[in-house]
Amino acid sequence: MESNALVDYVKSLDCIHCGLCLRTCPTYQLTGAESSSPRGRIYLMRADAEGQLAAADPHYREEMDFCLACRHCESVCPAGVRCGEMIETARAGLEQTQPRGILARTARRIGFGTVLRSRFWLSIVASSMRLAQVTGAARLLGKLGRPLVEMPTVPPKSERAPLPASTPAVGVRRGEVAMLEGCAMRERYGRVNRATVEVLTGIGFETKVPTGHVCCGALHAHNGEIEGARELARSTIEHFERCSSGPVVVNSAGCGAHMKAFGHLLADDATWRERAGRFSARVKDFSEFVAAELPAELKGELGKELGTLAYDDPCHLCHGQQVRSQPRTLLERSGAARVELPDSESCCGSAGIYSMLRPTDSKAVFAKKATAFRACGADTLVTANPGCHMQWESGLAREGVKARVLHLAEVMAAALRKARR
Repeated sequence: MESNALVDYVKSLDCIHCGLCLRTCPTYQLTGAESSSPRGRIYLMRADAEGQLAAADPHYREEMDFCLACRHCESVCPAGVRCGEMIETARAGLEQTQPRGILARTARRIGFGTVLRSRFWLSIVASSMRLAQVTGAARLLGKLGRPLVEMPTVPPKSERAPLPASTPAVGVRRGEVAMLEGCAMRERYGRVNRATVEVLTGIGFETKVPTGHVCCGALHAHNGEIEGARELARSTIEHFERCSSGPVVVNSAGCGAHMKAFGHLLADDATWRERAGRFSARVKDFSEFVAAELPAELKGELGKELGTLAYDDPCHLCHGQQVRSQPRTLLERSGAARVELPDSESCCGSAGIYSMLRPTDSKAVFAKKATAFRACGADTLVTANPGCHMQWESGLAREGVKARVLHLAEVMAAALRKARR
């Protein structure tokens, strides 16, 4: 057993079987099955580590795949069990000991080994998806059961242009930051990246983007590709060390949670362990950094310019990073009209690529979020993660709810523009 796996096994013994996690678990809420709860999955992982499960037990893999790894259970666990880390370790073990079928292995090799590591292939995939959407081919695929038809429209290539390597601060320079451009964020929400730079430079911080960096490895880690995740973590650290010594600002909650955990990911690597810990200490979510640095004299007066806003907490921000108040502080500072979204810390069903791999389960999880959004009376949903952003856009459209979906950075960029008029 690898030392990380051993540590996770020891941590599993901390579970006191209290059941507080049951009401927070989206898959348990769908099925009512104990094995589909955090407590049940811990039993399965422990049984596997102790050699009590039959080889290639299909039920064990199914439950590991069924979990959204939303980490809501961690926020209510009185024993501090880190179920998200254990799920990642269990998935990595399964990929090594129980290989998937050849088609699945090939798809994963292409996706994790080629596409997510290459700006060229990410652009090709995004352009192909856009072509399918604008020509109507996506609708044909939809009739064949493919999920592409429900995905939000991929923006044109001009909207997916790279950020400058450095953007100077506006007005008095207060310092510099490095920013994660991201793999999916750049191809799907380039406008969010530009809004992020606009806010960071607008409050006085020169913003640098590491040249040549593509992916931090979050999707690899979440899906059992542990060696790929470690390789990309080392590459990410090297790129950002060369880029800047300042804070690393991340506008993707899943990436930020993953990058803050590089110390755990590389704990077995004596060469990188301390270096990874130092890097992780630099990582700040966009809301975390801006809420602390926003000048007091900047008063937003958005009002209802963007509609009445409701903020949905991305799982890897509230549960993974324990960042809850800062996004709300920024929305208050923006001057926007805002209402609370009921049960805002529950998962929307995106969970990285979960919505593509298990679309039926993902839609079932989202249905409760759509009901909550209707009930709160908002007409604009604000989030802070690209996967959640896509899930809300496609989900609300599918449910027939006419509403905008914005990233928190877009709201703050609009507020800064209005404040300076």
